[in-house]
Amino acid sequence: MQFFKVKTVEETFALIDEKIPAIKQTEVRELSEALHYILASPVAAKENVPSFDRSTVDGYAVRAKDTYGSSESMPGFLTIAGEVKMGEVPTAEVTQGKVVYVPTGGMLPKGSDSVIMIEHCEDVDTLLNTYKQIAPGENVIRAGEDITEGEILLESGTKLRPQELGALASLGVTHVTVFKKLTVGYLSSGDEIVPYQTETLREGHIRDINYLTIAGLANEWNVDVLYGGIVRDDFMEFQSRAKALYDQVDCLILSGGSSVGAKDYTTDVIQSLGEPGVFVHGISIKPGKPTILALADGKPVIGLPGHPASAMIIFKLFGERILRHLKGEKCERKPERIFAKITKNIPSSMGRADFIRVRLFEKEGEWWAEPIIGKSGLITTLVKSDGIVEIHSEKEGVSQGESVPVIPSR
Repeated sequence: MQFFKVKTVEETFALIDEKIPAIKQTEVRELSEALHYILASPVAAKENVPSFDRSTVDGYAVRAKDTYGSSESMPGFLTIAGEVKMGEVPTAEVTQGKVVYVPTGGMLPKGSDSVIMIEHCEDVDTLLNTYKQIAPGENVIRAGEDITEGEILLESGTKLRPQELGALASLGVTHVTVFKKLTVGYLSSGDEIVPYQTETLREGHIRDINYLTIAGLANEWNVDVLYGGIVRDDFMEFQSRAKALYDQVDCLILSGGSSVGAKDYTTDVIQSLGEPGVFVHGISIKPGKPTILALADGKPVIGLPGHPASAMIIFKLFGERILRHLKGEKCERKPERIFAKITKNIPSSMGRADFIRVRLFEKEGEWWAEPIIGKSGLITTLVKSDGIVEIHSEKEGVSQGESVPVIPSR
């Protein structure tokens, strides 16, 4: 295998989509405990939602044709025959020339086909003056108009956000079958790396902050993280520790040791974990070129650069997509982006995608992105940034005032 034959960003995404499988393990969870899990089987509606014709406004249930010709200058006159109470089946019926008051969400009485809003009429001693004509079906939701019995409401692979939970609850669903929660393993490597709790650093040592930033992102994506600690630049120890952690998790993340160097054993360690092994060894991207992606006996392995900003950007771009596939989530959507105008010219090299950290601010009703210039190892660039601007590989940069896509940090 030839290593460091870099892939483009697009090629890397395509390889991830092609190679990363969904886990097979599922579980049944109570609906209130299923937020952010991924459906493992489709859910069909067992009933209509709503189950009855209902009003979307406070007003009067009518036959629409009885309002025809009504206007402010020439009102219509109808008789109020009763009212509908919430949660009750109407006893009054709408017939020619008669109306029934109905609150928002109330059941439509028999004989009516629409509701005139209370703002467009006036009750004068049980005589209703109508000042607007309405069409059949206006201000009404029909039974099954929202969800039809037998309809597939949610497909397998759907992420359960609050709105999906609400839709399921409306059908009386109390339990769902979901893919189990992922656990990823994280292992730092390097003789210079020490625990982040270290109070006093010896000269040449660096605290292991990447564990907290990468684990924090994984937790935001509803993924548990098992910390494997820090391993020295010793091949046998690195291989042993990586294998032990790999056996306990669904995905292994290795930080540091992915560049070309005498002590960088990451590639060999990953190759030893299982087949088919490394499928990306270097990406045409800045920062983060020395990135390794692999599949070892069905488990993804991610080799991140050691620099904090590079590691976060790579994990946000590619790690999230890998984990989404692994969780069984449908991945048609691209990472969330907003558009903002760039505050200054930024040069870029053709053939390489650049990701620039920016601060977002609003000016005269428009979003602007101010580049935070700094080397990939500078931690303060992470703290100051609200997102990253993507400069595509086919561009030679962006010009001041140009609208650019921004991937938010949140």
